This record gives sequence, structure tokens and C-alpha cells, in this order.
Amino acid sequence: MIRPATPDDVPEIHTMIRELADYERALEDVRTTEEQLREALFGEHPAIFALIAESDGSAGDGGAAVGEPLGFALWFRNFSTWTGTHGIYLEDLYVRPRARGTGLGKALLAELAKICVDRGYRRFEWSVLDWNAPSIAFYKSLGAEPMNEWTVQRMSGEPLRTLAALAQSDENPNRATALSN
Repeated sequence: MIRPATPDDVPEIHTMIRELADYERALEDVRTTEEQLREALFGEHPAIFALIAESDGSAGDGGAAVGEPLGFALWFRNFSTWTGTHGIYLEDLYVRPRARGTGLGKALLAELAKICVDRGYRRFEWSVLDWNAPSIAFYKSLGAEPMNEWTVQRMSGEPLRTLAALAQSDENPNRATALSN
């Protein structure tokens, strides 16, 4: 069963984020706290949204108890200047190993696709590690297309702080005077 996450799900989402990071060989990079997740998901201005895949007690759930969380999808809205519409960016999709192959991953993606269609969003996008052949094959089987001509860019740590300092520098004649979300 797929349902929207509730504040009570935050500890389990946090645990599954750590499980996903371990699978992706990056557990040491996880800094997220339950408090940060709670604020981002359920604070005054939610910035992210989550769906929970839970057991319905069927034999295909690997013996999980009814209602036990077996996966999650964490997403946020993005915007395409080309289509003039919002879209969904899927930050994380995770199904616990014992529940893989049961259709929960597909059900999570289908629910997100439904949100896109129902809201008039034109794009549903995500990234996948290039070595994750099972996930890539799964996404292709659903009709997803790799964006081979695009590369993901990321800035963090010292380069991020250095660039941010430029915005505040008196030597920057183009600096912004006020920005906010």
C-alpha cells in the first residue's frame, strides 16, 4: 500500500535514508537528522514530500507485518522554464531488500506519475548512479529515458562557501541586495 508520509514516519524514513546510503556506498556522507527531516517534511513551509510503501500482509512482503514500512519516495517540485510548468524531482526511491521485486518500487513511481498528471506537471525526473544496473534496467522497463547529454553538477563545502562569499563582497559590483525564498 502506498500512502503519504506522516510525522510519525520520520524515524523510519531516516532509517531508510541510511539504508539507501549504505547501499549506495555513501553511508558516511549522511548528515540528515530526524529533526531536519521533520521540519522539511512537516514544518510551516514544507520543502519536500514523501510517500511510504507499507506491507499489506501479503506473502510477497517477505513476512512483514501489516503496516510495516518497506520503502519510501522522497520528492520535491521543480520547474521547467521550457514547459512553464512544475514537475517532480525524485530525490530518493528506496525499497528494502526483502521487498524488492514485489512491485512496491513501481507502485511508488506510479503514484508520483499520477501526481504529475493530476496536477498538470510535465516532467518527472531523477538521477541514478551509473553503476546501479538493476535500477537502470527497471527504470528503462517503465519507459524512462536517460538524459545522456546532461551531466549533474554539484557544489558543496569550501567551493560553495567561496562562491557565496563573492555575493557578499564589496568588490562585486553586481551583488544582489536581497534574495529570499
